[in-house]
Amino acid sequence: MLKANLFKKVRCPWTEKKIRKLAGLAGREAGLTGNLDLIVIGNPEMKKLNRRYRRKNRVTDVLSFAWGEDKKVKSASAGEIYICWPQIKKQAEEYGVAEKEEFARMAIHGMLHLAGYDHATKKGEKIMSAKQEKIVKNFMK
Repeated sequence: MLKANLFKKVRCPWTEKKIRKLAGLAGREAGLTGNLDLIVIGNPEMKKLNRRYRRKNRVTDVLSFAWGEDKKVKSASAGEIYICWPQIKKQAEEYGVAEKEEFARMAIHGMLHLAGYDHATKKGEKIMSAKQEKIVKNFMK
C-alpha cells in the first residue's frame, strides 16, 4: 500500500485526505508501495529544483525523486514528488480541464515515475500515458 503525506509550501485546495485517496488508487494500479511525500511548491522553488537536478532553467509541473533507485540506501520511502501549483493552474486553463484534474494527473504522473514507468521512448510514453489516464478517470468519478 502507498501512503502519502502532503506538505504545502504554497496555498492550494488539496487536502491530505484527497492525496491519500489518490495515492491509494495510483499505488494499486502501479504496484507502488511505501511512503510518499508530496510537496506543493511555487514557481521559484520549482525552477531552482529543475535547474539543479535536470539542468533545465525553467519552471516545470512535476518532479519525482525515487528513493528506490538508490541501491546503497534502503528505505521504506517510495520517494518525493514536487508539484508546482501555479504551473498546474496555468496548464489546467491551457488544456481546458479543472485544476483538480490537472493536479491529479501530474501527481499520478509522478507516482508512475516512482514505480519505474518512463516516457523516454514512444512505447514507454504510450504505456505510461494509458496507465495515467486510466487512474485519472477512476479518481475523477
